Amino acid sequence: MKGKNNISIGLFTMAFFMGYGFLLVYLRDFGPNAKEWAEAYPIGKHFESRLAHVHGNLFAFLNIVIGYLLIQFSDKLKNVNLISTLGLIGLLMPLGILGEVYLGLPPIFVLLGAIAMTASVIILGISFFKIKS
Repeated sequence: MKGKNNISIGLFTMAFFMGYGFLLVYLRDFGPNAKEWAEAYPIGKHFESRLAHVHGNLFAFLNIVIGYLLIQFSDKLKNVNLISTLGLIGLLMPLGILGEVYLGLPPIFVLLGAIAMTASVIILGISFFKIKS
């Protein structure tokens, strides 16, 4: 079933980034150095961490929607495997941000993920546009 992996992985990714969001709230409001953490909140690693949290949930949700649409319309759409794969590769974007923050990885994963997700959505849009009524 095309799209099932997008939904499943999207839900797991959303759960992960929701948990990460709870951690960010804890660090900002209740952590051992909450005051210092909150003062540095709008810049640097704190800002990047929030970007990862927001984009992680957005890209997870997009995968859920993409997966649902692929399941519902797989018999009418072209490039179903490509759309599904690009959507999943898109998850590299928020994970790449975390990799930059915590592991010092280069931003290539962020760029690859962003390009893949954008391509997935564009190709899906074109595929829907071409459906014959």
